Amino acid sequence: MTPAVSESMPPLTTLSEDEVLLRQSIREFAEAQVRPLVREMDEEARLAPQLIEQLFTLGVMGVEIPEAHGGAGGTFFHSVLVVEELSRVDPSVGVVVDVQNTLVINAILRWGTPALQNRLLPRLASSTIGAYALSEAGSGSDAFALQTRARKTDAGYVLNGRKLWITNGNEADIFIVFATIDPQIGYKGITAFIVERGAPGFTIGKKEDKLGIRASSTCELIFEDCAVGADLVLGAVGKGYKVAIETLNEGRIGIGAQMVGLAQGALDHAIRYSKERKQFGAAIADNQGVQFQLARAAMDVELARLSVYNAARLRDTGQPFLTEAAMCKLFASEAAERTASLAINLHGGNGFVKDYPVEKLYRDAKIGQIYEGTSNLQLQTIAKQILS
Repeated sequence: MTPAVSESMPPLTTLSEDEVLLRQSIREFAEAQVRPLVREMDEEARLAPQLIEQLFTLGVMGVEIPEAHGGAGGTFFHSVLVVEELSRVDPSVGVVVDVQNTLVINAILRWGTPALQNRLLPRLASSTIGAYALSEAGSGSDAFALQTRARKTDAGYVLNGRKLWITNGNEADIFIVFATIDPQIGYKGITAFIVERGAPGFTIGKKEDKLGIRASSTCELIFEDCAVGADLVLGAVGKGYKVAIETLNEGRIGIGAQMVGLAQGALDHAIRYSKERKQFGAAIADNQGVQFQLARAAMDVELARLSVYNAARLRDTGQPFLTEAAMCKLFASEAAERTASLAINLHGGNGFVKDYPVEKLYRDAKIGQIYEGTSNLQLQTIAKQILS
């Protein structure tokens, strides 16, 4: 018996018309506007100011923000496509857009009061970069062993403490900051606050000099009796743990998309160069050993993309995606490192110098196994779900 073909169940990688148009426009933008700046931004460890303006003009800094607030009114999957395509050319640009959409805007859309959304979303859609401040020096993977304190006052709260490794810290004007109102009650004391650049008692500290994704700033944040109004609590007091963990679960899909884009970029370079590079009178792509390595890399990239797309589609349709998010982030980050390493090998000595782009992609790939939950933390999440 031949089963009927259902048009309502397309292949996972089949994109709708608007998704195809979005991907193509971002790919063209990345090639024309981002690629010429990649090496300069990496060496100078900063984003080109004109590129930030272009990202806002393009509408990719507010993908899910409703049109009523000046955003694109898109889906989470749209954000994933944007991050993937930008990261194919420069993962530094990809992560700036990723944090803006999958962490900052996502959290405000879900947990912000109407007044807070009216205040913040139009700015985030048009001109203002956001940052997500959870990590601290002593917390590591135990992200909720927070030392930053929030003391209640008549006017609101006063924050004291330090945050480390905060992506977009140098460019951001809006920060989601996690602090505890009472360390004795553990995660039940954690609260999320909105803090704006220029607030008294808030300063941007050291900017890290990093191995990879160098154009994306990573900074220390310092809070010394920083006053925050009660209206700037994101979610409810004591519910910061829920805000953080649910936002990070979605953010991991974004990192998976970044790593898929990186891996695809590395594979593109490897294929192109293996067709051009001659050894023993023939292109190295003619060598079966090289062909098999490229085939495995292509498999890695395809499976990583499938896992990311599946997690994103689950999220958009309101289905559980915790395990899938952990899996896609873990697998895509490992696939990115393998693919970037192969690209360097196939470039030979040229792969080890900065004149060729694969050297940078290899450096950029390492962070995928560290931020927004290490690989071991993803394994722990997966194991907990399958054993429950």
